[in-house]
Amino acid sequence: MIERYLLFLGIDDTIKLLKANEKPLTPSIRVNTLKIKTKDLKDRLEQKRFELERIKWISNAFIILKETYNIGSLHEYLQGYIYLQNVASMLPPIILDPKSNDIVIDMCAAPGGKSTHLSQLMNNKGNLILIEKNRNRIPALEVNLRRMGVTNSIVLNFDAINISNLKIKADKILLDAPCTGEGLIRQDVSRKKSKKMRDIEKMSSIQKKLLRSGLNALNLDGELLYSTCSIAPEENEFVVHEVLRERTDVEIIKTSEFYGVEGLTEIYGKTLRDNLKYAQRLYPHIHDTIGFFICLIKKINK
Repeated sequence: MIERYLLFLGIDDTIKLLKANEKPLTPSIRVNTLKIKTKDLKDRLEQKRFELERIKWISNAFIILKETYNIGSLHEYLQGYIYLQNVASMLPPIILDPKSNDIVIDMCAAPGGKSTHLSQLMNNKGNLILIEKNRNRIPALEVNLRRMGVTNSIVLNFDAINISNLKIKADKILLDAPCTGEGLIRQDVSRKKSKKMRDIEKMSSIQKKLLRSGLNALNLDGELLYSTCSIAPEENEFVVHEVLRERTDVEIIKTSEFYGVEGLTEIYGKTLRDNLKYAQRLYPHIHDTIGFFICLIKKINK
């Protein structure tokens, strides 16, 4: 793992990354504006002596500087006013920016953090199709949907690689792809040693299949947001590069806001498509988040 980091980060940033991965994450919450106003939630928590700091990127989210009670045991949590979520994980729905009249698909939906956020951005309107392959993960998804008051969604238990079977074209698609979780070491230290190169290769193959299927399910001018909680180029830039070189009807687009650092276009001695610089990488040592990758792709008429 570290040998690979040295190749695309260099020694200084690799050392900084390894040190940052030893530091626990500061908890953060997203306010569910379907149920409560951001200010009202902030006031309620501050009355309970919580200390909050607004996240500069996201208007309805806070870092918890001081937690006087376990956040998951609060009435505000149980009533669906808040979702415990890392800052990086809040960005894909915001960048995808679904509208109230859109058909939106979340291809890998459980446990529902991004799904409930999509519904929130859609004002609980439109059509939100939530796909989850693993039947055992669906109860957690359904609990979160109910808790957060989501009513514009339908949950489907099948493999999103077969999304064409739905015979549906979507305006927006979120593909938060299954991955090795190389960016989650701050949450789970076992990931330092639990994943091998064969795991990355296996996930890369699945990710390419999912991305191809998702792009095929897009309407003209529709957009797909590809993200992972991995910093491995093999699961990110290489996946996007290999899938997009097969077709001429999609392109990577520059987002209106840039939160991370540019995606890699030169890696392991290989040159990738130049517009991968519009993708975004978030790192623990730079952004104080989990490691994360984001790339927005648009269906064009060619």
